[in-house]
Formats: sequence, C-alpha cells, structure tokens
Amino acid sequence: MKLSLVLPTALEYFASLVQSDAEFPLLEAAASLAQDEYPDLDVGQVLADVDQLAVRLRRRLPADAGALQKLRLLNQFFFQDLGFAGNVNDFHDPDNSYLNVVLRTRRAIPISLAVLWLELAQGLGLAARGIAFPGHFMLKVNLPNGQVVIDPMDGQSLSHEGLLERLEPYRDSVAMADASEPPLGLFLQAASPRDIVTRMLRNLKEIHTSQKDWPRLIAVQERLIVLQPLAWTEYRDRGLAHAAQGNFRPALADLEIYLAQAQGVDDRGAIAWRVAEMKRSTL
Repeated sequence: MKLSLVLPTALEYFASLVQSDAEFPLLEAAASLAQDEYPDLDVGQVLADVDQLAVRLRRRLPADAGALQKLRLLNQFFFQDLGFAGNVNDFHDPDNSYLNVVLRTRRAIPISLAVLWLELAQGLGLAARGIAFPGHFMLKVNLPNGQVVIDPMDGQSLSHEGLLERLEPYRDSVAMADASEPPLGLFLQAASPRDIVTRMLRNLKEIHTSQKDWPRLIAVQERLIVLQPLAWTEYRDRGLAHAAQGNFRPALADLEIYLAQAQGVDDRGAIAWRVAEMKRSTL
C-alpha cells in the first residue's frame, strides 16, 4: 500500500509557527510570509542563510568581547561589510518585507532589517529587542551603562532629543500625558514577536490596499486573522476585499462576524448597509 504525504499549506505552516507566544520563532515566521508571493520558497534555506551569516560574525568575535564591543562588531558586519540598508529608492516595494529577497538585495524597510539584525544580535548574546515606534520600527540594546536605541536603516544610535523629534509628527494620533513633553518611555517598550510579524503584515496590507490588489490583500488578511484572531477589523477588511472581487459568500461571512463582535464601532451602519446590499444582490 502506497502512503501519500500531505504537506501543509503555506497558511497551515504559518499557523503552526504562531500558536504560542512562549515559543514563537520570529525569524521563521517572518521568513514564511514570502510564501504567498514565492510559493516554492524553501524557508529552511532562508534560516540556513541567516545562520551562515551568524557563523561568519561569531568568527570575528574575540573571546573576551563585552556587550559594547559585540554591538559595534555587529553593526560593522551588518551595515558596513554586508551592506544592509534601507530601500530608499522603492520603500513601498512588497519585496522589502520578504526576507529571502532582502538577503539577496540587502535593501529593505526598517522592520525587515530589524528582524535579521535581531537574529544576529541574539546569537551574540546581546540583550536586544525590537521597538514598535510610531512610523518607524526601531531597535534597542541594553548595555551595562544604559540602553541604546538604534535605527535599523543604518545602525545609527538615536539620542533622547532625536527620538522626541521623530515622535513629533505623531503627537496628534497618540495619547500624550503632557503635550509639552511626550512620555517617550511609553514608545520604547519591547515589541513581542507576534507584534513584529503583525506589523510586517500590516505594512503589506497597506501596500496591497493602495494598489487594490485584492487577491494579495486577502492572503495577507488570512495571515493576520491567524495571528490576531480577536482583531475583528481584520475580518471586516478581509470581507471587504472579498466583496471587491465579487466573492459575496465569504464577504458576508466575514462582515457578519465583524458586526456581531465589534460593538460600538463608527462604521457599523455602513457595514450593515453593505451586508444588506450584498444579500439583496444574491437573491
């Protein structure tokens, strides 16, 4: 009798990775996002490529290196020797979010660069975390003499004043205890791996929405709902994307979940109207 091996779909594989916050493989989950665009991608090869970079880096590390020396060595290796940098010429290219491409081009957006940098930093034993800073993902490293905040686009450390300046455009959209002095520490909290992958997906969501690329948007929404199953707006947005494609049955299912679960939302009337319109059109 012949046994057939049923491989998981890309979404099933992703779901298996993100079940537990306690054992959330950030690099693998982030790398797997590219499978929607590159269905033949070998995620294991991406992990092996990063591991090879980590091996090269550790070979340069003196046995008695302290945390500051490790940080300097990492930044030299990542930004100078390997040439990773922000893709300032095409910031909204979806490939900036796909780690397999980023490893080849060495160009990306801050959060993708940060995921790779964090993997190397943690391999050196550095106490490094990502920061979900408004508008621009950041990195932070705890050193014996204090905390350093780093821009993953170029490895530059940011002063207190520099961070306040970057926060300024978002003063109206975030809660400030005192308009004259934003509570900066609130925005320097460590982002969890789940938060990081969610932000990566929402970057892709913004790109696909602006381009009205409904099939790609739906694929992103599928992952967001797996990742954040109680984020009811993601059901709404998947439903609206299905509706834009004329797929009324899945659209209705998602929008009715949204109406049932998301209480007191401003768009409740508009979504209820869309649901009624779709129901009439399918009669």
